[in-house]
This record gives sequence, C-alpha cells and structure tokens, in this order.
Amino acid sequence: MRSQLRAALTGLGALALLVGSLPLLLALPAPEAAVWVTLGVGVHPVVWAIARWYVRRAERNERDFTRLVER
Repeated sequence: MRSQLRAALTGLGALALLVGSLPLLLALPAPEAAVWVTLGVGVHPVVWAIARWYVRRAERNERDFTRLVER
C-alpha cells in the first residue's frame, strides 16, 4: 500500500514540475510555432514516460503483493 502511494506521489510530483514549468517556458518571447513544438515534442513524450513508469511500478507492486499473500 505504501509503495503504491509513493509511486503515485512521485508521478504526481514529476507531472506537477513539468506542467508547473510550462508557463515560465511559454512566457519567453518565441514564435508561435515554437510553442507547438515545445508542447508536441517536449511535453507529450515526458508525460508518456511518466505514465509508463507509473503503470510498470503499479504492476510490479501488485505482483509483489500477490507473492506475499500466496506465501
């Protein structure tokens, strides 16, 4: 239970840092195309990586818990 909470809070913290830094990054004077490139190339792969990490961590936690209960 604690490991899932830790994984959820870690994922949430990483996502909050990413989303929280976007207004600062997008406030810089840049062409409009740079904004879309930043969102498409910079943000979405990172969000995907955070989600993938969280799913793998949750599956590992479930596997570990199942092994613990079966003993």
